[in-house]
Order: sequence, then C-alpha cells, then structure tokens
Amino acid sequence: MLIRTPKRLHFGLIDPTASLGRRFGSLGVALEGGYELKILPSEKLKVEAKGEDRETIKRTVERMNSAFGTGTGYSIEVRKAIPRHIGLGSTTQLSLAVGTGIARLNEISVPTEKLAQILGRGKDSGTGIYAFAYGGFVLDGGVANGVPPLIIREDFPGEWAFLLVIPELKPGLDEDEEKPVMEEAFGSVEAAREISHRILLGLLPALKERNIREFGKHLSAIQRLVGRHFSEFQGGEFREDVKLILDWLKEKTYGAGQSSWGPTVYGLILKSEYQTLSAEITDYLKEHGLKAKVELGKPRNRGAEIVVENAFIERLIRSVVQ
Repeated sequence: MLIRTPKRLHFGLIDPTASLGRRFGSLGVALEGGYELKILPSEKLKVEAKGEDRETIKRTVERMNSAFGTGTGYSIEVRKAIPRHIGLGSTTQLSLAVGTGIARLNEISVPTEKLAQILGRGKDSGTGIYAFAYGGFVLDGGVANGVPPLIIREDFPGEWAFLLVIPELKPGLDEDEEKPVMEEAFGSVEAAREISHRILLGLLPALKERNIREFGKHLSAIQRLVGRHFSEFQGGEFREDVKLILDWLKEKTYGAGQSSWGPTVYGLILKSEYQTLSAEITDYLKEHGLKAKVELGKPRNRGAEIVVENAFIERLIRSVVQ
C-alpha cells in the first residue's frame, strides 16, 4: 500500500508555563507535499530510506510489534520525504505513516491519538498528529495526561497559501536537543494570555469569515508572542539568522512567522500572488547573499491518504509470510 501524508506549519505553543494546569497547547495547518511511503509485508525488515528516516522507521516497527505483536517483516520504501529538522514536522508524519500502514496490513483498528501515544508522539504538541489525521487548521488543548485533545479543526481557505522560505542554515533543534527545554516550565503567563485572547477573538473569527488580512495580522502577533516564550533559547523572538527574510515577509505578505525551531519561515498570501512574490523574494535573497529554497505551501484539508495498490496481492503475500 501507499501512504501519503501532509507536512505541517507549526504556529507555536500557547502556554509553556502550565499556568492553568495544562502545558503548551498548539496550533498549525496542514500543507500538501509530505511523505509518500510504500509498505508491504516481507520475510524480514527491508528499509529503503535515507539518514534519520531509517532509524525512525525501525523504531516505529519495533514499537508496533511491542504494542500489537505485528512482527518486523515489512518492506518499507520512502519515495518522497520531508527534510529533517527544518520545521515541517517530519518525525511525526513518518512515524504515524509507518504505524498506520502496519496497523492496516494487520487489520488492526486503532485511533490516531492512541497510535501517536504508542509511538511517542504528542508529548508537547498535537498539531502534527491532527494534521496527519484530518488536515486543515488544527488547535489542541494542551498536555495533561497523554496526547493533547483536538479542540478545533477547520478547513483552510483554498485560495489562501503560504510563501515558504527554507534557508540553507543550521537545522532546528531535534528531539534530543529540545528535551531539556521542554521538560521544565518556561515562558510568560502574560504572553500566553494574549495569545489565547488573539486566537479566540482574532484568529478564529477571521478564519471563519475568510478574512485574510485579519487572520494574518493576528497570526503575526501570535508568532511574536510565541517567540517571547522561546527568546532565551533562540536569541530573540525569532532566530537571528532568519531576521532579514522575516523582515521582507512581514512587509510583503499578510502575516509571517517561523515554523517551530525553523529555519523554515513563511508568509501568508493569496495563492494567485505566489508567482510574483516568489520572483521578488528570489531577487531579494540574491541581493543579500542568502541561499534558500522558495516553495508554495498549499493548504491540505484532508489527512493522510492510504492507497491499496492491489489488495488481493497484499493479502496473498501476507498469507505466505505468516
């Protein structure tokens, strides 16, 4: 079977201080262009993937076997990948894709939230989990016990998009590097309150009313406030090395920010504006001697897709292997 996932933009964590007893709370949006994997039963584990993807796949297979007794005999090929540690949610999407594929091949029905918990996802944020499951704009209710609950899921307007700029800079923190940061309470209660206020009475109404200017205004403000939480760890509201790009995005787009630990930054645009703006920012990057990949981030209002290429053959292979 083939599994195609989204990638995601992470708009930030609401309250890392846990002032109301729940930590974090997160929001973000699913985009087209995630992983594409082929998973089939096999006599032994065969993994065709690069770098850290290989280790993530092997770890996922082991955890699925430990939880469900699904064995380790699978052929898993990564045909398309999300680059690692650039702020687009690679680890969660790959883990859930492999876990979902193994569950489906073994006719196991398990909710995505439960699967995420088994695979060690959702300890800090549910954005990647719910982007995988449902697509669109998602908001979770913070961590108390287990995976944070989904509070809101809303279609993202199809005529809106994101101008993604992925600079050739130091990768964002990986899970081991961010662990000491996330284990202890940090951040500003005042910032958390203002973020919540802007989400409830700014961002969400603008999304419902399809008002891109209002949505972008509140998104930019939320990103700055989230940056205040993390300023001691990244040297300011945003990474210093993406400041020039963000300055341009703030001026030229409806709203801008840094996804997760970066270095990916983005600007909210109308999809019809992409060609003009991508040409302009390409020139801007050249003028400042900055190397970066510029992409159109298209909203994805559906979760991961599973395509069974030939169900009969898969059943036959499984019966032989077992």
